[in-house]
Amino acid sequence: MAETTATVKPTTSVQAKKSSNIISLLAPVLCVIAGYFIWRLVLGNPANFGVPNVPGDEGWFWPGRHDPKSALSKMYLGGIIVPILIGTFLTMLTFVIERFMTISKANGTGNNADFIRKVQYQLANKNVDAALAECDKQKGSVGNVMKAGLHRYKEMISNTELSTDQKVMAIQKEVEEATSLELPMLEKNLVFLSTIASLATLIGLLGTVVGMIRAFGTLGSDSGGSASAQALSVGISEALYNTALGIGTSAFAIMFYNIFTTKIDGITYGIDESGFTLTQTFASLYK
Repeated sequence: MAETTATVKPTTSVQAKKSSNIISLLAPVLCVIAGYFIWRLVLGNPANFGVPNVPGDEGWFWPGRHDPKSALSKMYLGGIIVPILIGTFLTMLTFVIERFMTISKANGTGNNADFIRKVQYQLANKNVDAALAECDKQKGSVGNVMKAGLHRYKEMISNTELSTDQKVMAIQKEVEEATSLELPMLEKNLVFLSTIASLATLIGLLGTVVGMIRAFGTLGSDSGGSASAQALSVGISEALYNTALGIGTSAFAIMFYNIFTTKIDGITYGIDESGFTLTQTFASLYK
């Protein structure tokens, strides 16, 4: 009985994908740095403001600016939280592009439902090599899992030591092992989008609160009635740019997160269907 068990290889024909998460960890830091330079050099360009620097506005890290000429230059006046929000938006955009490329590749070159029907047709005619050729054409996660299962399927056809139930279990185990290697790559980095969806709004509100504190502080130190009211309204307007940036980034992150999870669910369904196809076909043809 021990010899019979040994004929079933414990390894899968699909090799684990080696990938480093260092880039994923560096991306948010680099995006925040890029956000600062966009805020400082683009939005804060002196040409975007009508009043030259006044005494006390000097400094490179966060120089003062007055009389903005456009809405984008007004965003600069939202304060030091703005570059963090810009960096958060760039981080979201980076992982959206990365997930789009990865999931598009995982979808394969054709429709997964059509691919599974073609494999079913080839297996019904006991043409495993043609089914493997279909996997090479399809590629993607479903194609990879199906190919791994087909290699074990082909091996089990010529195996005379195992019962039909044991052969089906061997095929099923191969599919499960191949699936366990594919799914982590599909779900990788989605946590960044879900985190940004929650965090961006909070950072935006923090920027708004800080801006409001500054605005009311200016109001309290200025005794002029109409001038103080005008300064307060301008300060509130500038502070609300933080809220707008945070909510906008959060909305995009939620939207793309839901799109990607829906696509992953579709791929997962195709993987499950491919495993069911292999086991049921083998059980019916090789009793």
